[in-house]
Amino acid sequence: MDNTTTYYFVGIKGSGMSSLALILHDKGFKVAGSDITQYTFTQRGLEQAKIPVYPFDEANIHEGLTVIAGNSFTDDHPEIKKAREMGLPVYRYHEFLGKLIEGYTSIGVAGAHGKTSTTGLLSHVLSGIAPTSYLIGDGTGKGTPNARFFVYEADEYRRHFLATKPDYAIMTNIDFDHPDYYKDINDVFSAFQTFANQVTKGIFAWGDDENLRKLKTDVPIYYYGTSDRDDFQARNIKRTTKGSQFDVYYHDEFLGNYHVPLFGEHNVLNSLAVIAVAYFEDVDLDAIKDELLSFKGVKRRFAERKVADMTIIDDYAHHPSEIRATLDAARQKYPDKKVIAVFQPHTFTRVIALMDDFAKALNNADVVYLTDIFSSARESNGKVSSEDLAKKINKGGEILKLDNMSPLLDYHDAVVVFMGAGDVQKYERAYEELLSHLSLKDN
Repeated sequence: MDNTTTYYFVGIKGSGMSSLALILHDKGFKVAGSDITQYTFTQRGLEQAKIPVYPFDEANIHEGLTVIAGNSFTDDHPEIKKAREMGLPVYRYHEFLGKLIEGYTSIGVAGAHGKTSTTGLLSHVLSGIAPTSYLIGDGTGKGTPNARFFVYEADEYRRHFLATKPDYAIMTNIDFDHPDYYKDINDVFSAFQTFANQVTKGIFAWGDDENLRKLKTDVPIYYYGTSDRDDFQARNIKRTTKGSQFDVYYHDEFLGNYHVPLFGEHNVLNSLAVIAVAYFEDVDLDAIKDELLSFKGVKRRFAERKVADMTIIDDYAHHPSEIRATLDAARQKYPDKKVIAVFQPHTFTRVIALMDDFAKALNNADVVYLTDIFSSARESNGKVSSEDLAKKINKGGEILKLDNMSPLLDYHDAVVVFMGAGDVQKYERAYEELLSHLSLKDN
């Protein structure tokens, strides 16, 4: 690390990039960056930290910068290209993260699904007990002086997590995703196996995942779950409209009764993984209980608000497994309300690869609406449409357009779950505005 340079982030609004920028800022380093001018949910933290954010322009690049390049951008990006031509130090995001975690008790949270929620929960719990730095994939990052722990989200996309070698790893699951990069589930497994080989102290893995059970490593693997073959077990689970409660055992040792104000079976498992890590780091388990109770969640994961008589939930779910988990959580918290899903499919390759699974997962809602497919920076078009997915859905499937959200006005005292990793929030805002105007007229 260098106090004389400015760390300049190309793509600073990216969820991991903004988190990393905030960590460096907290540590007293000079930070700036560039990105699109469109508002994103990650930028509020950057604004509050007064980190300068400029529109993309190669004129932003000058002597005295150390450039950290977002993984969404190739070396042909004008700013990255100019930085290399000038001979400035240029790091990819994951390369820089790999260097940053050295010297701490580091815990990487990996998995096709559940990374962000689990990283957020672990960061919250450990921060209440010991100095902790953390990088969460919702744009949240903190660099704490004299930190004991460094918790970070370990992203498997393009094998980026292989740039890091943590002390511990939590592995929530292995599933086929990112079909624009991975060939099949075996390709995904090979990435996780390589990552597992780089962990230096221990791995905590979900016991019901067949692929996680196949991992072979030199460090111990502790499985967590709800079956007798798991090392850490959640027993006597009670899921109510207030949250989830369960007993925790390490083999036959009772570790206490825990309550989390979270919904969905996946959050019981995420909490269990956090408790397991804390147990092996000799953290006071009574303190863990208190910290779990005060967790408020992470951005864009089951974020709720009430407008008129409707409950609106915003969630990042963009894979069938995540959709199932989010709808399960909505059913737990609102067992007596109709659940309406509004889903924005994310990337053409994912829709093609997982079409039938998407339809099955979405049919867990009472009614399903779709938006057009969000094309990422990596794909601008494809040979599939939301209409193709709609034909496989038996709980609706009407395509919503931004200038006409009125079909959602047919529902009252119900739950609308907006899901997607793109810009589904613009549909949510349009619906909320429509609802607000109508409720004002009714009053």
